[in-house]
Amino acid sequence: MITYVDATTKARRTAGVIPLHGAEGFEGMRRAGALTARALDELTPFVEAGVPTSTIDRVAYEFARDNGAVPATVFYKGYRHSVCTSINHVVCHGIPDERPLRDGDIVNVDLTLVLDGWHGDSSRMYPVGEISRKAERLIEVTYQSLEAGIAAAKPGNTTGDIGAAIQAVAEGERMSVVRDFVGHGLGRLFHDEPNILHFGTPGSGVPLKPGMIFTIEPMINLGRPHVKILADGWTAVTRDRTLSAQCEHSIGITETGCEVFTLSPAGLFNPLASRSA
Repeated sequence: MITYVDATTKARRTAGVIPLHGAEGFEGMRRAGALTARALDELTPFVEAGVPTSTIDRVAYEFARDNGAVPATVFYKGYRHSVCTSINHVVCHGIPDERPLRDGDIVNVDLTLVLDGWHGDSSRMYPVGEISRKAERLIEVTYQSLEAGIAAAKPGNTTGDIGAAIQAVAEGERMSVVRDFVGHGLGRLFHDEPNILHFGTPGSGVPLKPGMIFTIEPMINLGRPHVKILADGWTAVTRDRTLSAQCEHSIGITETGCEVFTLSPAGLFNPLASRSA
């Protein structure tokens, strides 16, 4: 059973209880989302060959500190870093380290900044130097799938409509959607109701209502959808070692559609589009 409640009355995640945010929540999310998007823009020149992902992590932390924010992942369930850096066949939750990036890598950087209690959550892909055509196509399809999911996020639709739209784009290009990780409710809580599956059946799932705030963050694989978690307990990789890509926005459902809170102020969210602009 699904219950919708005023977000101001909800202090923790409760299964099946979905918070609906008012003007204050949307304004808080605009500020947090805009700061996260600006941070990801600022990271762009650091994602290059020869730079270790630990540098990206340090720059993200310093940006947060200098702008009155806190990275949500620091000490979250034991995680010790400001960002996740997922390279090539790493699906998500890659841990920054001292290994330098190499020309031809593709990297997802996932960042959540907490500003005045509100969580801005976003991730995007970064190509390192010249990447292969198959890597380019994977990134293109991943962004197209996110755009399709966002287009389906409106009152009168359901979470299943979002997932079905994403799945149709990815599988239409002979790629696969990861099933093991989902989008999630967001706001003053890092992870809240509902879960947003990136696959599904139109009309299934949770009805979308104005005031809902959540992430859409499809992970698309060139090969099969199966993943495994490495011994560190965090890093998820493709079982068949094929490339994976992800992109993520935080959005809020409005009366007529949705508002994206994490748009790049410099127009850098889609790296391939910005390269060809």
